[in-house]
Amino acid sequence: MIQATGIHKTYGSLEVLKGIDLHINKKEIVSIVGASGAGKSTLLHIIGTLDKADRGQLIIDGTEASKLNDTALAAFRNKKIGFVFQFHHLLPEFTAIENICIPAFIGGMGTKEATERAGKLLDYLNLTERKDHKPSQLSGGEQQRIAVARALINEPAVVLADEPSGNLDSKSAEELHQLFFRLRDEMSQTFVIVTHNPKLAAMSDRTIAIKDGRI
Repeated sequence: MIQATGIHKTYGSLEVLKGIDLHINKKEIVSIVGASGAGKSTLLHIIGTLDKADRGQLIIDGTEASKLNDTALAAFRNKKIGFVFQFHHLLPEFTAIENICIPAFIGGMGTKEATERAGKLLDYLNLTERKDHKPSQLSGGEQQRIAVARALINEPAVVLADEPSGNLDSKSAEELHQLFFRLRDEMSQTFVIVTHNPKLAAMSDRTIAIKDGRI
């Protein structure tokens, strides 16, 4: 599913990633752990094509993403990669279902199909009754589940999550973690998660530790 080989990244004089080799299988939940500044989020951003490595090869779902131009890369990212961040980044002026549909609209999907897909995701997440609520009317856990639905709307090859439960209370965090595993089992979804949560790391199929820019 994901093959990263010899990934190097430097910011100014600071070498953040020093030759990362990483393989992630389909239907696998992988947690990336390490101290602050070790390069976890940098690696996640490179895997998510939000940032480019200085050197190295990145293959996602059979496509060598590191060779795509900016236009092709943006389209590839929209179709193949879903994102969930610590702060949900929902647009406050839009309802829950409208927020979920945004990546589908960006990808050119019609309103009818996008709305139907979003409705099914809301039903799956037991949030149908909240579909017309704006983010300010939702709890933190509900907002993050809406963010998960938004990440899933285009049926991506992989969902990347950066501290997804870091802003949630313990009950909501546990519910979110269980949701990831249910999505893996029932939808064959692949997850790569940067986390400081030891429980989530322990539950994952595999934990990868980064120290000083190396695995």
